[in-house]
Amino acid sequence: MSATHPPQRPLWQRMLLRRLKFLAVVAVLLALLLGGSYLFAPRLLMRADTARKAMAAHLEEKSIQAGDTRWSYYEGGTGPTIVLLHGFDSDKQVWLPVAQLLTPHFHLIIPDLPGWGRSSRIPDGNYDIDAQAARLQAFMQALGVGQVLLVGHSMGGAIAGVYAAEHPAHVDGLALLDSFGLKSRENAFDKAALAGQDPFAYTDRAGFERALALAFDTPPHIPGRFVDALVKQNTQRHAFIQRTFDALRQPDQALSLQNRLGQLTMPVLGLWCHDDRIVDISAMDSLRSGLTHASAISSTMLIGCGHMPMLEKPQETAQALTAFALSH
Repeated sequence: MSATHPPQRPLWQRMLLRRLKFLAVVAVLLALLLGGSYLFAPRLLMRADTARKAMAAHLEEKSIQAGDTRWSYYEGGTGPTIVLLHGFDSDKQVWLPVAQLLTPHFHLIIPDLPGWGRSSRIPDGNYDIDAQAARLQAFMQALGVGQVLLVGHSMGGAIAGVYAAEHPAHVDGLALLDSFGLKSRENAFDKAALAGQDPFAYTDRAGFERALALAFDTPPHIPGRFVDALVKQNTQRHAFIQRTFDALRQPDQALSLQNRLGQLTMPVLGLWCHDDRIVDISAMDSLRSGLTHASAISSTMLIGCGHMPMLEKPQETAQALTAFALSH
């Protein structure tokens, strides 16, 4: 008596099952790969995410030698040129949320300032506001850009302002976001800085969280292993961070922008977060009263952010920059 065999599945079902099994295996392998990367190589995942955001913003990462620095920078978009400068203990990635909103209308150049990010650093070199403004001139000349809208945040604002005062023919407009270098009411951060305490140099997760709480009104959630990678990176450059911090808290640097406001002749925008705990919003009053020769003065105050408007309020920041650029 012959054995009976179960009816065979139709060909399309067999092929579908094989494909589903293959996809399941791929999903498991990807999960293992991502999980392993998160645990043992979180920097790889962070770089991949940054590359994704840069691609979404239509930016290409480039490099160029200018003066004593090998500059790393993003470039992309079409239209009038905007140059965006980041702040202390930061890098060009901080502008990516805003850049995605600006590249459809503007040509963006976003550098890592010398000594920060992926730009080179000279051991024991001078990286105060004046030295960085001089390096910025070398960078602009190397790229061959003409007149630009120059935007600076925090330390980058002071650098942008000093550069604009010294090279007004190259700056169509100047936008200062929560800028360093101006007179303001003394706050807890100022008192700590005068005492030599740098909250941006930390060695553990608790220190990182304190720095985050200082800079943000609503600190973002960052997975633990990513925090560990950022703490390690910060620890590796403690000497540079502390040396630069000590240089910037000197009186001539703390007022580096204030002392040049009268030289600014181009349109100027001041944009501040109302609850900035690093550069008090009273600095915007000093900015407005000191701009005695600016052809136009605009100001924007944002609610619900701390010291990082480009991260906490990217859409509002992009709208303010766009309106300023188009009006001038």
